[in-house]
Amino acid sequence: MEDRLVLSNRFKMATYVLMGIGVISYALGFVFDAERTWANYLLNNYYFVSLAIGAAFFGAIQYITQSGWSALFKRVPEAMVAYLPFAAVFFLILYFGMHSVFEWTHHEVVQHDRILQHKSPYLNIPFFFVRVVVFFAAWIILTKVLRKFSLKEDEVGGMLYFRKSELYSKILIFVLALSFSLFSVDMLMSLEPHWFSTLFAGKSFMAGVLHAASIIALIVILLSKQGKFPQLNSSHLHDFTRYIFMASLVWGYFNFAEFMLIWYGNIPEETGWFVHRWHGAYKVLFFVNIVLNWAIPFLVLMPRKTSRSKLFMLPVIFILIVGQYTELYYIIWPPTVHEAKFGLLEIGTFLGYAGLFTWVVGTTLTKASLVPKNHPYLEESIQHHF
Repeated sequence: MEDRLVLSNRFKMATYVLMGIGVISYALGFVFDAERTWANYLLNNYYFVSLAIGAAFFGAIQYITQSGWSALFKRVPEAMVAYLPFAAVFFLILYFGMHSVFEWTHHEVVQHDRILQHKSPYLNIPFFFVRVVVFFAAWIILTKVLRKFSLKEDEVGGMLYFRKSELYSKILIFVLALSFSLFSVDMLMSLEPHWFSTLFAGKSFMAGVLHAASIIALIVILLSKQGKFPQLNSSHLHDFTRYIFMASLVWGYFNFAEFMLIWYGNIPEETGWFVHRWHGAYKVLFFVNIVLNWAIPFLVLMPRKTSRSKLFMLPVIFILIVGQYTELYYIIWPPTVHEAKFGLLEIGTFLGYAGLFTWVVGTTLTKASLVPKNHPYLEESIQHHF
């Protein structure tokens, strides 16, 4: 029997209101402070596409490792991945704001800068958007193929489509690892094109995995409160928190290694990125970022008892939602807006994207049974206890 999600009118109205707030915020932002608005545009677009990519990676890993515990919840990361076509359109629109956020797009600046001239074969607007198109095309095609196999598996059962999903998942993780690493360099590290870090791409990828895992867990918990996933138990919660805990630990390692090596090497070309942020509100955000994205998840979710409790998981997840925004703000604001400004524009634009993302996920969840009824490991997932 199919377990279909039906969205209430209240839910739909809430998402429409949030999207309306976002549209109004952007409209007013472009009128009164266009450069700051484009910085918000980049931040929010990157924020939510990283959740979709992280969800795609999470789903692929479940197939590759033949994980039984997560089979019951596979529709949730599939729904999050459905945001990618919307993100593709939004990133193409970024063309109109390139001069507001990327220094290397200014011809007069490049003319008098030998480093930017050296990097111009890669950092130029046409090639930049060629990469955007190629990345999103690869992501959308591969994830849609996996979604097709997933729905076919519901229809016919057996192992055929499971094996196909496993094969394509192996392809997907390599595509994601390479392409999203380059994507993070394009969208974030190139904001300050004189600076470079070999760990930045890995850190950015792990941030996507960390925050996507937390959102997947949040959606599952919220659906369980609506009577869905009645089989959800403390063992499932424990496995979700292991992913969050692991990703947080690796993210923290990348951050420590990047900062420690640059501090110890003390090379001006590398230290300038941190020096630029080592004053005022940005210095505070440096520590806040570590506390929100590593220290709190690490300390709270380490004990077995707290890692199996919604009472502890939910606050940590909401902290990570703020933590991801804090990290991107810390990266994007100094080279674009310069002054640490935060107000109604930032809140309104974020709420708009949150509304759209929630609507996409909710709508996608209604299009198929929440429970993948013919998944070969479904019974193992339902009976999962340890």
